[in-house]
Formats: sequence, C-alpha cells, structure tokens
Amino acid sequence: MQLLEDRAAKGATPASTLLALLGRIALAILIPVIAFYVLIQGFLFLRDGEAPKLVITLTAIAWGVGGVAVLYWIFNWIVEALPEVWTARLQPYIFVGPAMAILVWFLALPTVRTFYISLFDRDGPEAGVFVGLKNYLAVFTESNMLEAFRNNIFFWILIATPITVVSGLVIAALADRSNFERVAKSLIFLPMAISFVGAGIIWNFIYEVKPPDTEQIGLLNAIVVAFGGEPQAWTAYATISPWNNLFLIVIVVWLQAGYSMVLFSAALKGIPEEIIEAARMDGATEFQIFLKIMIPSIMGTIITVTTTVLIFTLKIFDVVWVMTGAQFGTGVIATEFYRQSFTARNAGYGAAIAIVLLIAVIPVMIYNLRQFRQQEAF
Repeated sequence: MQLLEDRAAKGATPASTLLALLGRIALAILIPVIAFYVLIQGFLFLRDGEAPKLVITLTAIAWGVGGVAVLYWIFNWIVEALPEVWTARLQPYIFVGPAMAILVWFLALPTVRTFYISLFDRDGPEAGVFVGLKNYLAVFTESNMLEAFRNNIFFWILIATPITVVSGLVIAALADRSNFERVAKSLIFLPMAISFVGAGIIWNFIYEVKPPDTEQIGLLNAIVVAFGGEPQAWTAYATISPWNNLFLIVIVVWLQAGYSMVLFSAALKGIPEEIIEAARMDGATEFQIFLKIMIPSIMGTIITVTTTVLIFTLKIFDVVWVMTGAQFGTGVIATEFYRQSFTARNAGYGAAIAIVLLIAVIPVMIYNLRQFRQQEAF
C-alpha cells in the first residue's frame, strides 16, 4: 500500500504502479527458482552421469564452488543493470533467494510430506489406507514409545544435559587457573574429534563382558574382577535396566564436555579482571566468586549451551544404536523412529514419530534463537 501511495503521489497511474509491484514480486520469485533449477540440473548430471569417477569428482568441485559463484555473479550483474531503485530492491534476493529455495525444497517440503505420510497406515499414501491421527495416538500409548519418552526426558534431558553443562563449566573454571591450561583443554576437547559411532565402538570395548571364568577384555570389568568382583553386563537389560542408560550417558558427557568447556572458557575470559580482584579484596572466597560473580556474568552463555545440548539429547541416536541397538530398555525417540521406518517398514507410524520429535525440538530451537538475538542486542 505504501508503494502504491508513493507512486500515486508522483503521478504514476494505479495500473502502472500495480504492474511494477507484480513485476517485482515475479522477479523475486523467478531468481531463486532459476538458481535452484540450475543447481538441480548439475546434481542430476553428477548423479546419473556415466563419466569416469575422476571427471565426476572434478565436475562436482567446479560446480560446487565455481558454478555457484558464477551463478551469483550473473544474477547480480543482471540486477545491477536495472535502475538503481530496482537494484536496491532485488539485490537481497540474489543472495538470500537461492538459499531460501534450497531450505524450502530440502526442509520445509519434506516436513509437509512427512506429516502427510503420517496420516496413512504402514503402506503410506501410495497403497495405504488413510487413518487420520491414529498413528499419533499410538505414539503416545504404545509401550515402546512410552519407554523411549521416559529415557529421553528423564535420563537424557534431566540427567545428561545438566551433567554435560556442569562438567564443561567446572572444567573451564579449573583449566583457566591451571599452569597447563592449553594441554588440559586439548585433552578434554580431543573426544570432539571422534564420531559418535567411533565413540560407541571404543566404549563397547570398555564395557565388554566375558564369562566369569575367562579373561576380561573390557576395561571396566577387568578392574572389577581385579578387585574381586563379578563381571557385569553394564548395558544389558537383565542386570540394571533402566539404569543401564547411565552408562550410555557417560559416553555423551565424555564427548560433549569439551564443547561446553570451550564456550564457557571464552565467556569466563570475557569477565573483567577488575571485578574479580575487587571481590577478592572485599574478602570473597574463590567459591563465592565463582557462584556470585562468574556464573551471573556468563548466564547468557550457560543458557545457550544448555539449550544446544538439550536439542542434541532430544535427537540422540548414534550412541544408543551402536552400543545396544536400542535394546535392553535403552530405546529413545530417534531409534524408535528408525526401527519403525526402516526395520518394521511402517511408513505412517515412523513418520508420526518423526513429526513428534520435530515438534519437541522446535520450542527449544526458538528459545535458543531468542537468546542469540538478546546477546547480540546486548
């Protein structure tokens, strides 16, 4: 409306003003569509081409780096050839448009399709029967899913997340006071270089159990036997379920504590040294300084790290699948989704689980984004 009023004030007819507005909208849509079409054609060539692998590899590199750069340059050149007013209006779409088109195609549309599939039975929309919200009712009533919700909420959110955050904070505070700060931080951060699958294999060896009359190759059971105890199947259902989930949590804490430590260490170094020195001169102990000065000063970072780890624990999959195959009472939402979708071939039920997991993650993501904006504004 503002554009129409401005043009009317300048003497332009309503028809020409409306035509210009429609042209702007058309160009804003056309530019990302063309960019996305060209990118898709390159992808199809790489996927279906019969050229030697070396040629396909070099083409992929050239297309992924040079092709996209040339594409942006061409579009930018076209827009800059327009009148200055149109250049200012359309140029943002040159950079944002293709990215938005890719996000819509690979994220938004698959989400809508997944929800559509969840409204059908195990055979999906192609050959299945429409069941409405029946799959969602099953998600919140079947025993396997209730067990998965219990594990995700109680063990991974209420136990794993606080332990990971507190461990990273304590390690960061202690390492900053150490004479071997770089070495200590490097050792703590080192597990971040290991994939979750690799970490699961490593800890499988640590938790390995053999019959009591044989040599224990698992590190934990070897220590137990050395002190006169009996070897235990630490992650097995028959012994300590559901508390065997705690042994899986140890792996994630081992992996993620380094991530928390790095962020907390950077935040702690940003606290003015004058404030800490003034507190010491007033007689505050180191523990009081930590609780009443350091923690309030980095509360924004604590919230951000907590929400980030929380999102990760909601989606936990790799460690559980490698360690136990989601058996022995260790299943979580993501493993149940995988099992229903790719093992049981129940398309509708698996899609419903995926949508429920997405809905669970979205509020945490929104809160995390708001925290980022508040920190930037501050």
